[in-house]
Amino acid sequence: MLTTINDFLIEKMGPLGPLFAVAVLGIVLVAITLPTMLKRRADPYAKLRDNARPSGIPGKRPDTEKRSLRAGRGTDKLDKFANFLEPKNEEEMTSSRLKMTRAGYRGKNAVRTFHAIQFVLGIVFLLVGVIYAIVASASDEVSTTKLILAVALPGAIGYYLPKYWLERRIQSRQQEIQNGFPDALDMLLVCVEAGQSLDQGIIRVSKELKTGYPALAEEFEIVSQEVKAGKDRTTVLRAFSERSGVPDVASFVTVMIQSQTFGTSIAEALRVYAGEMRDKRVMRAEEAANKLPTKMTLGTMMFTVPPLLIILVGPSVYDMMQLFANFSP
Repeated sequence: MLTTINDFLIEKMGPLGPLFAVAVLGIVLVAITLPTMLKRRADPYAKLRDNARPSGIPGKRPDTEKRSLRAGRGTDKLDKFANFLEPKNEEEMTSSRLKMTRAGYRGKNAVRTFHAIQFVLGIVFLLVGVIYAIVASASDEVSTTKLILAVALPGAIGYYLPKYWLERRIQSRQQEIQNGFPDALDMLLVCVEAGQSLDQGIIRVSKELKTGYPALAEEFEIVSQEVKAGKDRTTVLRAFSERSGVPDVASFVTVMIQSQTFGTSIAEALRVYAGEMRDKRVMRAEEAANKLPTKMTLGTMMFTVPPLLIILVGPSVYDMMQLFANFSP
């Protein structure tokens, strides 16, 4: 019976037919088993034993401490998958949350949602690759290397596509903050020189920047709300620098903290730093303009030189070919 099934699979799907059948069977079994495992109820005896365990036993960590990295337990649909959709240690979790925050995703389940999207896209693209490999092997003879690439490459693309999107999102957001920061400093300087405090100036600037630079306006709004909530201004400014990840913002935060620590004039510090930011923006624009000739050289060589050579050298080459054709026996 097994020989008959094996011969049938080889006839229909090629030499790798049995392997594809085993893979599909494994996926079906996993899909059937997962709901049963996820819906399994906790053992009442184990729950009673965990509740009765003293919290001060050396080497034992209470259940709440074990799950301290997990947020929103019991309310999120992805909570049951948190064990493999989130980083396992605190350092990785902090790094992932910082990346999501810099990309503008501040939800408490942002890390879990990102890993869920990454997992789902990887599985979907992998299944697409498997289907393509089955169809290709059934219709024509395909080498094993091509079949493996056809299956593994889409899965890798689906897995790394969210990472690429996240990195691009972080870069675009940081670029927006960097471009709008000199204007924000100028407006903040005007507000401070008009008699407003630094906190009131930040609130005003956040309202004025919503149209042109929404990412920077959002960051300033968060700063103002945290100051209103009673947080220390130094802590709030450092958190602003860490969230943005922009060197100009980090330098601004250092200047503000030093001005507050040594008691110097905030308006004077803002005036000097705003001038430096304007000069730096002009320098960045000049640098980008100076890079254009180098970047255009390759395009010029590809699209200008070949047609020019064809126009100039083509007639001569044609005449030489005709001449050789006349002299040939």
